[in-house]
Amino acid sequence: MKLSVFDMAGKKKSDIELNESVFGIEPNTSAMHLAVVNYLANQRQGTQSTLTRAEVSGGGKKPWRQKGTGRARQGSTRSPQWYHGGIAFGPKPREYGFSINKKVKRLAMKSALSSKVSADEMIILDSLKLDAIKTKEIVKVLAALKAGKKTLIVLPEKDDVVYRSARNIAGVKTSIVNTLNVYDILNCDTIILLKDSVAKVEEVYAQ
Repeated sequence: MKLSVFDMAGKKKSDIELNESVFGIEPNTSAMHLAVVNYLANQRQGTQSTLTRAEVSGGGKKPWRQKGTGRARQGSTRSPQWYHGGIAFGPKPREYGFSINKKVKRLAMKSALSSKVSADEMIILDSLKLDAIKTKEIVKVLAALKAGKKTLIVLPEKDDVVYRSARNIAGVKTSIVNTLNVYDILNCDTIILLKDSVAKVEEVYAQ
């Protein structure tokens, strides 16, 4: 499997041979779905909290006597049916995250990458070097490569100049190979992989 390698001006420089066991498998939608649900669940803080009738202040005195008033019996003004009462079965702080099998994670990642290749939504860039932090330069590169509205740029290692140049562009996200995830891959219109990033991805997932 071959893909063209482009420079920052959008001109083809060479071809690159991609490992079919990483970029050419039949995408497994179930694995990708599980990976996305796992990612989103792990992002949830789970800090929401409501007060039960035991935690709401007040309500110590019985509102009226048990019998003889004609009204329904009440033991506290902080029961759930009362205004300012406690919440019944409301949310409490909890952990939403869960873990998935390592093999499923790997399958999901390879499926996501393969789906981008098959959909012609992957661009291989020879290198991305900027002399200074300039958003205009990244915009020029994206325009030259005809990248989609939502673009994910995958760097082989942390590059603060590129990150700070791209962070103000709507729909553009930068990531490094170590933090790459299935959600970000599937959530973009175009994924731009640097040539060195391809080598690192294959090194991890081709085993």
